[in-house]
Amino acid sequence: MQCYIFVSDFKNSFVEKIKNIIFDYGNVIFEINFRIAQNTLSQLGIPDIESFFGHKGHHNLFSELETGAITAAQFRDGIREAAQNPSLKDEEIDAAWNSLLIGIPENVHDLLLSVKKNYKTFLLSNINEIHLAHIVDYLIKEFQIDNNDQFFDKIYYSHLIKIRKPNVEIFEQVIKENNLVPDETLFIDDSPQHLESAKKVGLHTLLMTEHPKHLDTFLKKHGIRI
Repeated sequence: MQCYIFVSDFKNSFVEKIKNIIFDYGNVIFEINFRIAQNTLSQLGIPDIESFFGHKGHHNLFSELETGAITAAQFRDGIREAAQNPSLKDEEIDAAWNSLLIGIPENVHDLLLSVKKNYKTFLLSNINEIHLAHIVDYLIKEFQIDNNDQFFDKIYYSHLIKIRKPNVEIFEQVIKENNLVPDETLFIDDSPQHLESAKKVGLHTLLMTEHPKHLDTFLKKHGIRI
């Protein structure tokens, strides 16, 4: 038998005891678009792009970059090999790969600061050195800040800690290093497979179903204090 929790019941179930919130970055805070990246990577000459790079599955090249197992230079060589085009320039590859990154809606930074007043907040992102460099440039240009530090108590970038979601160990690391009580901690992500791993360590979870520009509405709907 299936059990459905409506919003009014949801608010009374566990949200009142939440003290910590772990946020994903892509399509929770920062808008990304996989289709654009698929198109641009295809234009480099990569065949069968759906299996090479998709939201739910992709070539090991991307996982290795996101865990710091390979360098940006090695990643670019992997793209050249996949495209069967050794003459591709670094700039062409980076531009295609960074086309995934759209931006942060105007209200989101203020919202994160507001949430941080009521909860301990964390950022847990599968990311890589090429994307992070692009994001830093974007933050400087658009918001005159050079990192995300002010919006969270602590940040975890997969390529720096050498592990990525949905590996259960990444959630265990966040819990241990910050002395979090899992039953008092909420994890928000747009990927169901990541939520399943978070549940295994006892975290409460929410699947992000809105565009990042509606993050405030999403949080309010689920009883998060802003």
